[in-house]
Amino acid sequence: MKLSDFDFDLPERLIATRPARPRTAARLLLAEGDRIEDRHVRDLVGIFRPGDRLVLNNTRVIPARLVGTRTRGEACAKIEITLMEPAAAGGWRALAKPLRKLKEGETIRFSDALSAEVAEKGETDLRLVFDRAGEDFDAALAEAGAMPLPPYIAARRAPDAQDREDYQTVFARHAGAVAAPTASLHFDRPLLEALAANGVAFTEVTLHVGAGTFLPVKVEDVTTHRMHAEWGEVTEAAAAEIAATKAAGGRVIPVGTTALRLIESASAAGTIRPWRGETDIFIYPGYRFRVTDALMTNFHLPKSTLLMLVSALMGEARIRAIYDHAVRHDYRFFSYGDASLLIPGG
Repeated sequence: MKLSDFDFDLPERLIATRPARPRTAARLLLAEGDRIEDRHVRDLVGIFRPGDRLVLNNTRVIPARLVGTRTRGEACAKIEITLMEPAAAGGWRALAKPLRKLKEGETIRFSDALSAEVAEKGETDLRLVFDRAGEDFDAALAEAGAMPLPPYIAARRAPDAQDREDYQTVFARHAGAVAAPTASLHFDRPLLEALAANGVAFTEVTLHVGAGTFLPVKVEDVTTHRMHAEWGEVTEAAAAEIAATKAAGGRVIPVGTTALRLIESASAAGTIRPWRGETDIFIYPGYRFRVTDALMTNFHLPKSTLLMLVSALMGEARIRAIYDHAVRHDYRFFSYGDASLLIPGG
């Protein structure tokens, strides 16, 4: 299984830098078996069935992009930081630009209320220890930080105040992600209420999406790729809800690849169970899904692990046909782009 098997040509004009407004106005490619329909997210009320259960990732994105200064003598230099994840030794692992100019022990000042010391420096990242903790850190970070837009958006424009709303789901609860579960960005409260009124159930799980979601696959044999670990939790109540839906013959439909990866991790024994910890599950063609019946997701990057995941669900040839259709019909791609609902079989 070669990396080149998951490549495709994508016109740059189809890369979305802003989301659709309202959220439910985004287009939806419905792929069920061999059938493709061009719909909109608002049509989900008539597409999902009573008894379906949507699994939502309720992680909350933190404003993980910081711009600070380091001072040596009278000289000041600008440093750009992207927080990645809490470090086991304390503080945060982070990317820095420029990394090479930083030294262990020096301080980066982000605002009057927030500074950090470079506790460790590696070849590709560093560990920062901030001068604030707990709620004080959260408040100072909210003031000084910006939303961590994906690289393909950040290369085209800077994050702004609108992204604090756009790049956060309406059901975000638990802070810790440095990337959004983007399929969930298409839902607003009226749509959730309409679905519930139509007999669709919801289960919330938590997977703190890390910066590793944007790391490229660098090996030609994709089966040798190693995923970046991310922390997640499926509570006892969530596992029971999903198990009850399966027992009743309903469909379990994760919204987003993060929710899918988490519930599949929690089902390693064959059935869904309460689960808490780090997952580095890598799903590619040949994987046997345990609890997932369908998936709502955005359109993914060429050669990405997420494209491999949807290929595992639908089949490689089928995904190529779906993505060919999306490109031909000008669907908007990636985090702020349009959505697909992928239903195997049919």
